[in-house]
Amino acid sequence: MATMEAAADAVLAAAARAFCSPVAVFVQIQGCFICLTLALGWAVAAFVRKKEIRKMRRKIVDGNSFAFLCDDIDQLEHSVQENLPRVSVIMPLKGFGEHNLQNWRTQITSLYGGSLEFLFVVESKDDPAYHAVSRLIAEYKDKLEAKVIVAGFSTTCSQKIHNQLIGVEKMHKDSKYVLFLDDDVRLHPGTIGALAKEMEKNPEIFIQTGYPLDLPSGSLGSYCIYEYHMPCSIGFATGGKTFFLWGGCMMMHADDFRQNLYGVVSGLKDGGYSDDMTLAAIAGQHKRLISSPPVAVFPHPLASDLSFSRYWNYLRKQTFVLESYVSKVNWMMNRALFASHCYLSWGFVWPYIMALVHVVAALRAPYSEIVKDASNSSCGLKLVCCLLICTLTELVSMWNLTKVEIQLCNMLSPEGPKVSLGSYNWGLVFIAVLVDNFLYPISAFRSHFSQSINWSGIRYYLRDGKISKIERENKLKYTDLGGKHLYGRRTYPSKTSLLGYLSTTLAQWHQPKKYDV
Repeated sequence: MATMEAAADAVLAAAARAFCSPVAVFVQIQGCFICLTLALGWAVAAFVRKKEIRKMRRKIVDGNSFAFLCDDIDQLEHSVQENLPRVSVIMPLKGFGEHNLQNWRTQITSLYGGSLEFLFVVESKDDPAYHAVSRLIAEYKDKLEAKVIVAGFSTTCSQKIHNQLIGVEKMHKDSKYVLFLDDDVRLHPGTIGALAKEMEKNPEIFIQTGYPLDLPSGSLGSYCIYEYHMPCSIGFATGGKTFFLWGGCMMMHADDFRQNLYGVVSGLKDGGYSDDMTLAAIAGQHKRLISSPPVAVFPHPLASDLSFSRYWNYLRKQTFVLESYVSKVNWMMNRALFASHCYLSWGFVWPYIMALVHVVAALRAPYSEIVKDASNSSCGLKLVCCLLICTLTELVSMWNLTKVEIQLCNMLSPEGPKVSLGSYNWGLVFIAVLVDNFLYPISAFRSHFSQSINWSGIRYYLRDGKISKIERENKLKYTDLGGKHLYGRRTYPSKTSLLGYLSTTLAQWHQPKKYDV
């Protein structure tokens, strides 16, 4: 026993000394720098979102009680609303889960005053989403223009992209803009109006986008997804031009699809796996503008039973998109993202492993001379203190951005379910930060060498950056984030609100067609 203890002390002492070498010190300082960079990014993002909150509050004080809809209350006049451009909202659906009904309601009860149609697209009538959304449309049959479209199975691209393109084919011929939404997006009443307003103000915008604010359900997997999205949120909180694109919310010119401008249709249809990565690559290649308005942040409740294995499959899907590309330049960009993200992820985690060794060495030092000598002669505890300060700074900045985005979401949806910061467990957030960054490179390398992924019961194989083979396994019972039943059924309660009444009033201004199922 004494021999094993002495051997462990020798290993601990050697590790403590090794982790104070110039290279190790560089790694630990680099970790601190990564923490501070994230903290700065989140602080800037919070400033942009907070600026929008202050502007809305000033409008309310000035008498505009509908500041959550528009800056100028005169814009709600019937003469203005009836001249708004027509928008087609396309939502590819897959399965039915605990949050879908509420999300769909927020989408179809939009207070956009212009002509608006909703196209819910499923792969087949066997999908539980088909029956659920059909009942919802029937409930609102005289209040909106909506229909369910059966797209059939995809053969050359991902099922989501296939559903989107079928929706584009079926959209109204007079639609000026098309808005692609994921079925887990919880819209604000004024979201569609805000996006359309920006498109009208600046015709140079190629795509308008936004980003979700994850609402963790309490499991470690849900916090890992929240942590995964938070660094990306920095790129969407610009208040305007951005290089990032989120497929959950994309508004584009309808004519771009009718004319296949820049090959948007063919690029998606011919082997496309990821809609947002493909369109972002096209935008970058042709130097077109992607914009993200400051109000485009959406509550995204995660499944209450989101397990760690489902988080892992979600992470695999996210890393797998870097294996798809539409051009040589796009391939090079994806390789650069692959390398930099893997380097920074493990560059973030390693300092904590080294810090743990320094702390254990300091605790063991009073009981072992060899460990005491190594601990006293090293700068380990100083590096630990530095990392602790930087970590606390990072977490406070993340907390502040989350708080600001929650405030903004609650103001943009005054009658919606209130989002609370009190539900976040910041101990789990810290653990999730380490877990997610540790697993990201593993997932990325597995995606690179496997070249295949299972997405909601469908396995896709890539070759030269494009989907080359599709297999329908139909073994999964749930999707990853929403906990949606893919092949079962669920019932749901009904719910009405004042916003639903207001949306009916606005809808009557442009007399939409009746639904078609």
